[in-house]
Amino acid sequence: MSGRSSGPPRVIVKATEPVARALAGRRWFPLWAVIHHRGRRSGTAYATPVALVPTVNPHEIVIGLPWGVQTNWAHNVIAAGGATLRWKGRDQPVVAPRIVEAAEAATLARPAFRPIVRRMPAAIVLERA
Repeated sequence: MSGRSSGPPRVIVKATEPVARALAGRRWFPLWAVIHHRGRRSGTAYATPVALVPTVNPHEIVIGLPWGVQTNWAHNVIAAGGATLRWKGRDQPVVAPRIVEAAEAATLARPAFRPIVRRMPAAIVLERA
């Protein structure tokens, strides 16, 4: 068994990440964004493609955590108290990050997306600054 505790197999990440990076954050691809954050220990700048969950409250951003709560980028954003989200071609500061269980995240999502969100282990909720 490898030392990785969660997440997709490395081969899948290597195959899909370049495509996700190229499309995320663009105006014409609104369900994908890029979250810019810094490593909580190293201070290294990172840009991670993420899938957004459409919400009923336009001031909240919900990002599903399909690989679980041990996702490094989520811990980095929480440690920093926020990040910058490149979405629809614009940079938006986001603050007050918190990890919530799927049931709570589903109540924040638009009705059509609730069944998808309920199947995830958790989500991170952020507020637009």
